[in-house]
Amino acid sequence: MQTSIKILERAAQPSRFLKSGIYVPTPAFFNRHTEDLDIETISNHVVRMAKSGVAGIVTQGTNGEAAHLSHTERKAVTKATRDALDTAGYREMPLIVGCGAQSTRETIELCHGAHISGADFAIILPPSYYKGFYNTDSIKQSFTDIAAASPIPILIYNYPAAASGTDLDSDTIIELAKHPNIVGCKLTCGNTGKLNRITAATRSPSHDSGSDFACMGGSADFILQALIGGGFGAVCGLANITPKACVRIFNLYNSGQVDEARKLQATVAVGDWVAMQSGVAGTKSILEHYFGYGGLARKPLPQLKTQENITICEKLIGLVSLENAL
Repeated sequence: MQTSIKILERAAQPSRFLKSGIYVPTPAFFNRHTEDLDIETISNHVVRMAKSGVAGIVTQGTNGEAAHLSHTERKAVTKATRDALDTAGYREMPLIVGCGAQSTRETIELCHGAHISGADFAIILPPSYYKGFYNTDSIKQSFTDIAAASPIPILIYNYPAAASGTDLDSDTIIELAKHPNIVGCKLTCGNTGKLNRITAATRSPSHDSGSDFACMGGSADFILQALIGGGFGAVCGLANITPKACVRIFNLYNSGQVDEARKLQATVAVGDWVAMQSGVAGTKSILEHYFGYGGLARKPLPQLKTQENITICEKLIGLVSLENAL
């Protein structure tokens, strides 16, 4: 059963919902020579994603090179993404924007900047630079303070590899889920047991399935497992390359075709492993090879060597062919 979560009402923007399904964390594209934002490619890519049937867009996450963007550039990416969706007729599609920073103050500032630029939700990593000095209480306080001050609802981004190993446990996330302005989480940690505990604890008795708290898987290799565990959907980096295949897993599961979903999940998981090993630079290289755009990641991320690029792209021939057939 598909569920939805209504965002807080606010002036000057339409009311949008988080709808259960596949969310795609889009890259920030740059001019190959100047490293300036390539707004045209950012806009064209997000429309291709929307046409593929995804439930929503996430910008300025790990794939979006948030760590490489200034505050001004973050606002420009958000605005370009929202404008592109609206112009293409996807005015109801929710936009989630990465707003994590090392201080509570800057994170709140980023939430306000995202809001005025067109974001509907913010997704936030836990602070990690001074990891040795933080404890569970200080991290919970950080999220609570941000949620209280943010003009848009927030989601917790649990990705240990991007937060100096900080891995929020289910008890912490369940406690934070009680805050009215914390409405979901993305579990890139890949811990499906954690996902099961969170969805069970946050599920509303008024729903036959699903959760009032949008607990989502964080990669394409466990979409099906997340759904079986009661998850709201998944945020999948691979969906930048094969959005239709990721969406099809979700649709097959929801139509009761679990065996077919399992078969497709296995194929997608293999492709996801290939893409994950090459990171943001690999995703852009794959997009360039198969779809004619992508460019390079910002320095100091290295460019893939020619043979590396060829090998990665060859490993995805079958999955991309499947994508093009859908």
